[in-house]
Amino acid sequence: MTHRTGMDRDGCFLREGSLDRVSAPFAPVVAELHARLGDHFGPAVPHSSYLYGSIPRGTAVPGVSDLDVLLALRENPTEADRAAAQAVEDRLDAAFPQVNGVGILLVGVDGVLSEAERYDLGWFVACLCTPLSGPDLGVRLPRYRPTSLLARETNGDLFRSLPGLRAKAAAATTEAERTRLTRGVARRLVRTGFTLVMPRWGGWTSDLTESAEVFGRYYPAHAEQMRAAARAARTPAAYPELLDALLSGLAPWLADEYLAVHGAKAPRP
Repeated sequence: MTHRTGMDRDGCFLREGSLDRVSAPFAPVVAELHARLGDHFGPAVPHSSYLYGSIPRGTAVPGVSDLDVLLALRENPTEADRAAAQAVEDRLDAAFPQVNGVGILLVGVDGVLSEAERYDLGWFVACLCTPLSGPDLGVRLPRYRPTSLLARETNGDLFRSLPGLRAKAAAATTEAERTRLTRGVARRLVRTGFTLVMPRWGGWTSDLTESAEVFGRYYPAHAEQMRAAARAARTPAAYPELLDALLSGLAPWLADEYLAVHGAKAPRP
């Protein structure tokens, strides 16, 4: 029986990534991360830690890719926790030129396991995060399929974000600020475009180029815009004018189409 990329034979998500896929240039970064989390947080605070993104998928490019980390805390994150995470980020970013930025996402265990986050943060941890240390929360979450419910709860809030993204674009005055924002906006649009069609396609990919191509099969009139977004997500500085074009063209259309197809993501407290 044929089954889609990223799915098992039952049509459920296979978990992305593995520590075995971390390539040699990034192995010392991950080892140092593990050590620094212990130094800055101590054994009592973190419940578990995870990698996500290109490094555990084995597709990271030295000097280009960033290090993405999720840290699940036993209690909701405090300002002291955020300061500790920032210290770890700064230390790793300065020490390892092979990573182009370090980001540590802090979440509470109760939030990951909550009913409200079952098809958003819970799915993210269970399917897109690679366990690094501590007990894996993924074993306490259900198996997931590429449904409209999952699409709605992961990316059905683009319409709420557009005013803020436009305000950030208007306020970004330096090339570095616009490059960083272009990368973030482009990534979000490609991922939103992919999850728009994910239930129809019936599979999963985190590859931005493949995501844009899959989207284009269902929306050929917008295929080239999405390909441009995928290119900008990888090399945003090469497309200095694209940010405004995305926010005025592709993004509002995509937000409206998402609402029409999947509905709005449930508001969070």
